[in-house]
Amino acid sequence: MILLTNCSKKIYHSKIQKSKTPTIEREFRAAWIASVANINWPSTRGLSTEQQKKEAIYLLNLLKNNNFNTVILQVRPQADALYKSSLEPWSYYLTGAQGKTPSPYYDPLEFWILEAHKRGLELHAWLNPYRAHHTAGGEVTKASVVRKQPNLAVKLETGYWWLDPGNKDTQNHSYNVVMDIVKRYDVDGIHFDDYFYPYPSYNNNKDFPDDESWQVYLNSGGKLKRNDWRRENVNQLVKRVYKNIKRVKPQVKFGISPFGFWRPNHPSSVTSGFDQYNELYADAKLWLNKGWVDYFTPQLYWAINRTDLSFPVLLNWWKQENTKKRHLWPGMSIGRKKGAAAIDEVINQIMITRGMVSKSPGTVHWSIAPLIDSPELIKAIAEGPYKKQALVPKSSWLHKKKPKKPTLNYSIQNDSLLVTWNHKNLDQIANWVVHFKHDSKWSYNIFGRSINSQKIPLTIEDSKKELKAFAISAIDKFGNESVFEEIQITKLKLPIKD
Repeated sequence: MILLTNCSKKIYHSKIQKSKTPTIEREFRAAWIASVANINWPSTRGLSTEQQKKEAIYLLNLLKNNNFNTVILQVRPQADALYKSSLEPWSYYLTGAQGKTPSPYYDPLEFWILEAHKRGLELHAWLNPYRAHHTAGGEVTKASVVRKQPNLAVKLETGYWWLDPGNKDTQNHSYNVVMDIVKRYDVDGIHFDDYFYPYPSYNNNKDFPDDESWQVYLNSGGKLKRNDWRRENVNQLVKRVYKNIKRVKPQVKFGISPFGFWRPNHPSSVTSGFDQYNELYADAKLWLNKGWVDYFTPQLYWAINRTDLSFPVLLNWWKQENTKKRHLWPGMSIGRKKGAAAIDEVINQIMITRGMVSKSPGTVHWSIAPLIDSPELIKAIAEGPYKKQALVPKSSWLHKKKPKKPTLNYSIQNDSLLVTWNHKNLDQIANWVVHFKHDSKWSYNIFGRSINSQKIPLTIEDSKKELKAFAISAIDKFGNESVFEEIQITKLKLPIKD
């Protein structure tokens, strides 16, 4: 028996009992934050350190306050870095000069991770595996990989530079960049988008200029046809990245957001359109079939009622290809419509996804900009499908064992119960869930690992409902929840003994 006392001369008597865990919503609720061309963050290049931090905090608070739970932050837009790297230069989009260190110095990725985790948000590092220089990326300077490792990059006719995926040194370089982030930073995920071999328009619809690496392949005895060889180059990187992330940090999720459909006629309603299989040499279906991802985010940027490219029809096709039962969290374009039409489309796409992938629901919003620019849209999302906080769904194929339960202390402070907690394996924990029951209704709050206390009101003022029980559970980095132990509180009107 534990006695909790306060100055109102009442004794609170508590007992612990095992109980069925109240339901916690599970859903991946993410937004992309793009740095290329300063699309989202930083809003312009060359901002001061404090301005960059202020913008980052604003975006993180926007997501947290509206019950999102994941940030997908672009940290490698053009073979550069929005973090301290010995492999690639500081980004032009950050400081306004490629290779220029932020001043006063800080590490943006480290800052974003720390602040995201304070808010209980996951941070996924988004990388472009092959883009070496964007047309909005300023001059190609001596700091660029294009100049420092010229054997890796080829120039495209529209001004882009691209790392040649057929070059083994490119494979190793891009792989090393990924693993450098995984080893040095507490990221929750690594994320690739839809850029593998470049879109044909980047080279004026001419073939990708990889004659040199193709000849090296043939001279080595290679037998594949050229298109198959290109696809295999990408396949090898995807497989290698996935396997080695799991070897080094199995809790770090690997996700890819490919072009929205695999090929024309897959599904049959897609009778024409872009063929990523033959144009980007991206065999996205294979990666999903093989389970080389933990989550898969096809960019389904079309409306529900579009007959040839329908959001639910495409989602259903990818669902059928998800033979390894990975997370299938589609990407939504939330800025293509405006006003009431946008709100209706976005909420309907969220609800359709919940219905079609109900065991592990989730969506990724492209991009955070419409959430900033349309208060009506984000309010409708927050007051509708995202009304309650949600944990990221479990990744059961990675790890199933529950973490140990936290240790608790609690006491009365004025009209609240102050609960504090800790854990012997704190580095393994991602979130805490504080459950509390007023009369017969359970509620909960989700916190990041760095939070270790909460005040729970003993009585809800407007309804006079009294606190009857509470519990704290630990959520590990795989999404597993610890044993739930309910602590019941019974109010006894007895005098305090001195």
